[in-house]
Amino acid sequence: MRPFKISNKNISLLTLSVMSAFISMQAEAEDIPAITIEATKIADVSGEEVKSADLSEALTRRVPTISIIRRSGIANDIILRGQNKDNINVLYDDAKIYGACPNRMDAPISHILSNNIDSIEIIEGPYDVENFGTLSGAVKVTSKKPEEDLHGDVSVNFGSWNYERQAMTLSGGNEKVKGLVTVSRESSDQYRDGNGDDFTQQMDKQNVPAMTKYKDQYRNLDAYKKKTFMSKFYFNLIDNQEMGISYTANRSDDVLYPSGKMDALYDDSNILNLDYTITNLGEYSKKLYFQYYDSDVTHPMSNFYRNASGPNSSNELISKLETRMQGFKVKNSFDIDPTMEATIGLDTSNRNWDGHYIGYGTKAGINGSISIDDVDTKNNAIFAELEKRFTDFTLNVGGRYDDTSIKPDGTQRDNDYDAFSAFAKGTYQFNPATTFFGGVGKSSRVPDARELYWVGPNSLQGGTSNLDDTTNYEIDLGMENNFQDLTLKTKVFYSWLKDYIYFNADKSTSNFENIDATIYGFDVTGVYSFSDNIYLDFGLAYQRGKKDKALHGQTDKDLANITPLKLNLGMNYDYYTTDMSGTARIEFVGTDSWDNYDADNGEQKLSGWGVMNMKVTHNLTRNFELTGGIDNVFDKTYAINNTYKDLILLTTGGGDVMLMNEPGRYYYFNAAFKF
Repeated sequence: MRPFKISNKNISLLTLSVMSAFISMQAEAEDIPAITIEATKIADVSGEEVKSADLSEALTRRVPTISIIRRSGIANDIILRGQNKDNINVLYDDAKIYGACPNRMDAPISHILSNNIDSIEIIEGPYDVENFGTLSGAVKVTSKKPEEDLHGDVSVNFGSWNYERQAMTLSGGNEKVKGLVTVSRESSDQYRDGNGDDFTQQMDKQNVPAMTKYKDQYRNLDAYKKKTFMSKFYFNLIDNQEMGISYTANRSDDVLYPSGKMDALYDDSNILNLDYTITNLGEYSKKLYFQYYDSDVTHPMSNFYRNASGPNSSNELISKLETRMQGFKVKNSFDIDPTMEATIGLDTSNRNWDGHYIGYGTKAGINGSISIDDVDTKNNAIFAELEKRFTDFTLNVGGRYDDTSIKPDGTQRDNDYDAFSAFAKGTYQFNPATTFFGGVGKSSRVPDARELYWVGPNSLQGGTSNLDDTTNYEIDLGMENNFQDLTLKTKVFYSWLKDYIYFNADKSTSNFENIDATIYGFDVTGVYSFSDNIYLDFGLAYQRGKKDKALHGQTDKDLANITPLKLNLGMNYDYYTTDMSGTARIEFVGTDSWDNYDADNGEQKLSGWGVMNMKVTHNLTRNFELTGGIDNVFDKTYAINNTYKDLILLTTGGGDVMLMNEPGRYYYFNAAFKF
């Protein structure tokens, strides 16, 4: 494995950050209250999600409106309410991060590891005006925070297919200075599906082209290796000021993507975040907040391990991509009167995305060819939010104006976009047991550089340089009921998508185009308590997506990536005695058959599936915790995501796109010591 390294750029930034921190003075800031009833919150992620560090798997198990797009043993993508890619805004401590791979091998969510996370808030719909590009929703991740005094935890995890993970966190400080450092490493062999087939055997059974298969000497490679590092410091040296500094590094090696033509030689990301808060400056500033973030990803993918690279990999082809996102935000919150609060702010960012090909031997002719030509996406925006509290009703309204320019370095055309986003949402406390909530909103997102400019290794232009930005008009309604033993939350939504960016598989070039479409659906979540220590949690979600009209030359009006009816169901038992305590859980996760799918663009009919998982967490002492679990208890063979051709995937002997089966029966064990 390559040594764990931090680039010179990030060393300089870290040095500057630490120096700035030690000369800065600040104090604990007060959080501004917010309406959260329509959002989904997940707490104690690092403590609960011990199976692996893959956040996408944790989200699909916990949230019925989220599904996974399986690409590998780790680094998988997600679908939220029938949408994915840049239609979902992923934020890590309010910092945006993008993947570098145009084929979504390193989706933004893959750069955030569950063992570093404190909590997650999922906003469904266009109800976030503070951040650039929230079209269908946002996943807001908050990392662990340092605590006063000395605290820490050490954990080891073992699982099927030689899965191993070791992680350690150390936190400490006082009311003036607090710090946290966490490190982890993990690795796994290729998982096996319910038939007992590993990655290479799944490829064999589906009869993918011989040149895309792994060479004999590489058929038993590990699925991936990963190391992470995170540090976070808070400085409270003046009563009304606080400064925070965090840095996260991810280093992944040899990540196998069997349903694709290439694998990731490595996948490196760095996330630097600086924030500064001043509270109670005066009548017109209850909280003044500054943030700067800088995230970058380097992702070379290669056919090195495949037959296509030739003898001794002398004909290797590499597609190397890099992306960097820098952003700055300032926002000020103040009270207009005791029942009304306002926030105004400025948000600016620049994303650079650059990619080229490296070829050897018979592939040398492509060496240096451009895939994404040093594209800058610059955004400047202003935003405002207002919250008004009445006796039984709370109203939130917000607006944002974006001015965005996208400029490639080569001869392709520049693009400029401007858009206004807005929402209004309210919560009405009908009685102590019943709350109604709803909202209407409009948001937009610009096309990314892959959709506009990407050029394949065959020199064909895959991007469409004159795309319009996508606009989402949405209405959401819901209610929450709190009975004696039952909490029930019901939500419905309807989304009108104008100029939705969609992939047309029938085109040989300029595959992306703008279409109009609708997505609608509902979800029901809740908890039923049988007793003080036995309770059932459940979630049911359904979405349906339709194009207004079929693409030119096609007949199918179904939208791709619309997950069918999905059910999450879990029975929990909390036990307590004078000597021990713990929790036992049996859960069911499953979906209906995939009957509505976009066959014209590579999707296929999938059978419904359902799996049972079991987990027990036992506290031997106050400081020592053991967790054991079995996923897919009955060793089912099934596929969870479909095969929309906006991703470049292998074709099978039957002409379909290769389906990636999910892991079969999986055993895991985790031991954690906390102090």
